[in-house]
Amino acid sequence: MTIIIKNKETLLIDDFKFKCSVGKNGFSKDKKEGDNKTPIGVFKLGSIYYREDRIKKLISKLKKIKIKKNMGWCDDPKSKNYNKLIKIKKNLKISYEKLFRKDSKYDLFILIKYNYRKTCRNRGSAIFLHLTKNYLPTQGCIAIKKRDFFIINKLINKNTKIKIT
Repeated sequence: MTIIIKNKETLLIDDFKFKCSVGKNGFSKDKKEGDNKTPIGVFKLGSIYYREDRIKKLISKLKKIKIKKNMGWCDDPKSKNYNKLIKIKKNLKISYEKLFRKDSKYDLFILIKYNYRKTCRNRGSAIFLHLTKNYLPTQGCIAIKKRDFFIINKLINKNTKIKIT
């Protein structure tokens, strides 16, 4: 099973077609940190992360990780933890994306394993399939409505890939 991002506003999986949003500056084969572009390629999916206080009874074939208040995703190319899940501590001197947020963007998200296994600095980080309410362009992620996310979640498993063209 492959999720296909066909263009800036279309996500295809199986016989389903969903509206989505992507990076503010479109797509790139040569993604750079902070360029607001969604990387082009075929990528594995990682774990599904969720806010237990907002998402009740999540059933998924992916590994589930509950988002805690001290969780972040390092987007600092100078850090040894670049493009990795981190614990946020007081006086942390690196840049990161906070995962436990007031808005609903990261109530539920799936890691897209872009620049993940063999991380290259400045090649982009924190690329997720996450939630949106308004389809505004992202900083490089792919965003969909919550109801669509739940449909997609039922179709995918650990062998599912995402193809961004």
